[in-house]
Amino acid sequence: MTTIVLQASAVVIGGRALLIEGPPGSGKSSLALALVDRGTGLIGDDGVTLTVENGVLIASPPPHIAGLLEVRGVGLVTLPVAPPAPVALILQLGGPVPERLPETPLPRRSINGVAVPVLGFDPGTIAPAPRAEWALAMHGLDIKPASLCRPDAPDDSA
Repeated sequence: MTTIVLQASAVVIGGRALLIEGPPGSGKSSLALALVDRGTGLIGDDGVTLTVENGVLIASPPPHIAGLLEVRGVGLVTLPVAPPAPVALILQLGGPVPERLPETPLPRRSINGVAVPVLGFDPGTIAPAPRAEWALAMHGLDIKPASLCRPDAPDDSA
C-alpha cells in the first residue's frame, strides 16, 4: 500500500473527504475553517495523508500536525481531528477563474491509481463554505460506507 502526504487541506462532510488544493495564500485554510465552523470535521490543514484501501482513496490526518489549522494573522489553532474518510472531490483554488457553470463530467486526477474529480473553485467572498458543500454534493464521488468494507468481511445484516 502506497502512502503519500499531499500538501492540501481536507475536511469530512457526510462521511466523504473534500480535498482543498492551491498555492500558498489561495484560501485553503480559510475555506477549511469556514467549513469546520459549519460542522464539518478537519482531517488536515496544509497536509493530508492519502492511502488506497480496496480501490478507494482514503484521506487521514497527517503525522506531526494533526488537529492544527492556520488562521492567517492569528496563529495555529488546535481543533478536533476527524477520522479518515474516502476522498470524493478535489477543489482546486488559485487557478484560472473557474467557469460559472462547470462542464460535466468534471476532469479527474489520478492519485495512487484512483481517479478523483477536480473542480476549479474560487472561494471569493460570497458563501464559500456552502458553495463547497454543494460542490461535493453535486460533483463528488458517490462513496457509500459499505464500499469501504473488505471484500471478505462478513455480512452482519442477517
